[in-house]
Amino acid sequence: MDNSKLQKGLGENIPVLLRNKVKKIPNHTLQAVKNKSGIFVRYSYSQVYQHIIEVAWALKKLGVKKGDHIGMMSDNRREWLISDYAILSLGACDVPRGCDSMGIEMRFILNYADCKFSFFEDARQLNKVLEKIEEVPCLKTAILFNHADEKTLSDAKEKGISVIYFSTLESEGSQITKEDWMEIEKNMDSISKDDLATIIFTSGTTGTPKGVQLTHDNMIAQCESAHSALGLMQSGDLWLSVLPIWHSFERAFCYMVIALEGGFAYSKPIASVMLSDMQMIQPQWMNAVPRLWEAVAQGLYREINKLPSFTKAFFKYSIAYGKLFYSMKILVKGLRCRYRWSPRILDTLIGIIPFCLLWPGYFAADKLVYSKIRAKFGGKFRAAISGGGALQPETERFFNAINFKLLEGYGMTETAPVISVKNSKRPRINNVGVIFPDFDVKIVAEKDGQIASDKPLKAGKKGLILVRGRQIMKGYYKRDDLTNEIIDKDGWLNTGDLGMISYDKELKIVGRAKDTIVLLGGENIEPAVIEKALNSSSYIERSVVLGQDKKYVAALIVPDDANILSYAEENGIVFDNYEALLETNEIQNLIRTEIDTLVNAKTGFRTCERVFNFILLQKKFELGQEINAKHELMRHNISRLYKKQISKLFEK
Repeated sequence: MDNSKLQKGLGENIPVLLRNKVKKIPNHTLQAVKNKSGIFVRYSYSQVYQHIIEVAWALKKLGVKKGDHIGMMSDNRREWLISDYAILSLGACDVPRGCDSMGIEMRFILNYADCKFSFFEDARQLNKVLEKIEEVPCLKTAILFNHADEKTLSDAKEKGISVIYFSTLESEGSQITKEDWMEIEKNMDSISKDDLATIIFTSGTTGTPKGVQLTHDNMIAQCESAHSALGLMQSGDLWLSVLPIWHSFERAFCYMVIALEGGFAYSKPIASVMLSDMQMIQPQWMNAVPRLWEAVAQGLYREINKLPSFTKAFFKYSIAYGKLFYSMKILVKGLRCRYRWSPRILDTLIGIIPFCLLWPGYFAADKLVYSKIRAKFGGKFRAAISGGGALQPETERFFNAINFKLLEGYGMTETAPVISVKNSKRPRINNVGVIFPDFDVKIVAEKDGQIASDKPLKAGKKGLILVRGRQIMKGYYKRDDLTNEIIDKDGWLNTGDLGMISYDKELKIVGRAKDTIVLLGGENIEPAVIEKALNSSSYIERSVVLGQDKKYVAALIVPDDANILSYAEENGIVFDNYEALLETNEIQNLIRTEIDTLVNAKTGFRTCERVFNFILLQKKFELGQEINAKHELMRHNISRLYKKQISKLFEK
């Protein structure tokens, strides 16, 4: 741990961090929001802070007090940040989720986290809770950002829920006196660094509930480390905000950007909308999940494919040339990760002549092609962060080719969340960045996903990634048993990921030792829950759900051969052998129907949890091969034995 790289003196807690920055840069832009005319309106640090204090006072009058858990069922918007800071200023803790969540998920979270109050984006989100209000007996007050229809208001009243508009809180807060203002700020100073700031639920609520408790100090620790990685960031820089705010990746950046004296411009994670907003607001930074960067690259290719053949060919040639040039630049500039030690001078000697020969062509391509592509991002971009899942190598190569700095990071909600991110000044390839200076990280030997030895492995050796430091969560809410499984007595958290550390202290992820799947869009999937549902079908004996670092969930299916054969006989399906039967349209459609019937919104699954593709396996799983003595799936073996079939699942 290198404390010399930390930015100290930010404050004891999150509200005090903001207050300190307001005193220093009151007129810098903190929020930029599109109005009804589609024009960005800017709000300064001092303006936003005033709104926060006023809303905090109104919430206090409403009955919100220190230690309360407040629901936040809304997508990212101006009011979200104001409400978040207002809640935290009172010493309360928020419990967020986005508008894409299903009612069963929202109700579970609000009830499990004991929320008496909750913010909702609109009537639609509130109705998800009202439809089965008996599942949330603790909820008494709903605060809406948008106005609701009379039917929703009447339904809420009938079910004992008091509805208040956010605009009403703002109006009441504007009546605050100087004494009241001082009381709110005094309350800020009383908040301990160990007090809870948020509880973020990391997986679908149809599985084991895991509410990650993050404290003020967890977040402050992230803020102190941020500038070590984001060295290119300058005071006053603007970030384009597109990710779901309940996601720990976006949430942490809310505080880190303020620590680095930047601001936010709110957009949508849709490539066309995002690029249009970039032209208007001209941000310097943004962070997003890998899927979005992939969509941007694919969107640019689609645009080019509409152009004349010569232009299209020239573009593709330029991108290929850019990739070749960057591969030489890596060697000359010392940007190659070393998992086996070698002197940097050898890389330079290998790359220097090709680099010099390619440079004139690259310079011309930059003027003719790359600069025009970068201009689509507003023209002032310094760098962007990709996190929440693995960045696909081809996507990274595309952005490197056009000289667009796309910095991959790594972390997990339980670590608040960033563990590492590529240095914005010297981003090396083939890793997920430099370990944050406030973290201790070690790689240890493992066997079947379990720690075999707690002795740190040398650089370049693969093993389980363990982390320790101020950023580690307080624990899972109401689940000390699960907390003790992931954090040992010495404070080391087992990430469940397999990785290695380079000779230059960068981290590389090589796989997962735990079952949780993280899709390309950052969604956490618990495969066992989906598998349990699938296995309930009389036509499915076993299933293996897959999707790590992919766009969607897919499955290997072991059919119940007896029931499949009976179905074929009953329905007059003609076939030569069992293998051929599995390939018939009738059986394929049968399994497709079974999957869609068992895994859907009505059965409690999110859209991202639905099985997009599947393959039927011809033989049963065997002991010692695919399953162990307890008949549990041996996922590592399955990934190896069915490598070809798994590859086909994700070709679409």
